[in-house]
Amino acid sequence: MIESLIESLLLRYNYVMVVVLMLIGIYAIIAKSNLIKKIIGLNIFQTAILLFYISMADVVGGTAPIIEEGATDLVYVNPLPHTLMLTAIVVGVCTTAVGLALTVRIYENYGTIHEDEIPGVEA
Repeated sequence: MIESLIESLLLRYNYVMVVVLMLIGIYAIIAKSNLIKKIIGLNIFQTAILLFYISMADVVGGTAPIIEEGATDLVYVNPLPHTLMLTAIVVGVCTTAVGLALTVRIYENYGTIHEDEIPGVEA
C-alpha cells in the first residue's frame, strides 16, 4: 500500500512540486505582514500555476507540433498552454512591477512596509 503510494508520487513529482509551491506561496501571502514578502509569495504561487499548466500540456512520446510529410502516426504536444503561459508570465511581471511601485509609495507616505503598521489598515 505505502510502496504503491510512494511510487505513484514519484511518477508524478511535478504535481507534488506544484502543490508544495502553492502552499509556500499561500503561506507567504497570508502569514507575512511585510508587503515585499507578500509579493514574493504571489510570484511563487504564480510559478506553481505556470508549472501546473506546462506539466499538463506534456504528452509522453510527443513531438513538437511541426507537420512533416509522410508522418501520419506522430503524437504532438499541445502548444496552446505554452503560449498562454508566456502571456501569463508577462502579466505576472507587470503585476509584480505595479505591486512593487505601490509598496514604494506606501513606504514614502507611511515609512513602513509592514501591513499592520500602516494607519487605517485593519489586521
